[in-house]
Amino acid sequence: MRKNTVSKEKLDKVDCNLIRLLQKDGRMPNTGLANELGVSEYTVRNRLKRLIDDGIIRIVAVASPIDLGFEIAGNLKIRIDIKKTYDVLENLKKIDSLIWVALTTGGTDVDADFIVRSLKEFQDLIFKKISKIDGILSTETSLLVDLVKDKNDWGTAWD
Repeated sequence: MRKNTVSKEKLDKVDCNLIRLLQKDGRMPNTGLANELGVSEYTVRNRLKRLIDDGIIRIVAVASPIDLGFEIAGNLKIRIDIKKTYDVLENLKKIDSLIWVALTTGGTDVDADFIVRSLKEFQDLIFKKISKIDGILSTETSLLVDLVKDKNDWGTAWD
């Protein structure tokens, strides 16, 4: 779970525009960002450091798991014993092939995305790792067949 919640007061127009530019091109140099924003490179460097240090943004390479040799990618809907929520989430966080885990509302309690190299790894994930966690009641799996949209440049809520 996130450590902090971002409030509108923490982010001003420069921060929001900086984030928007980095969402489009995370490799844009500070000088280019400064030119686009109409501020100094020093300002960009300081803002960028604060945004990263505060956990508001991360600069990472986003790759396609299928193009990297992973044969199976998908989503899990997991029902849990609510009294064991904390322990279940802590155990799920430790599983490397789970790349995204969230506590949710609705028909299931936890939503998780995964990538695995093979059908054997998929079996191990479901039957040897996830089903062994105390508090897991059931799982429902959806496999990725075709990725038709993958958007990372959604801006901020204050744009």
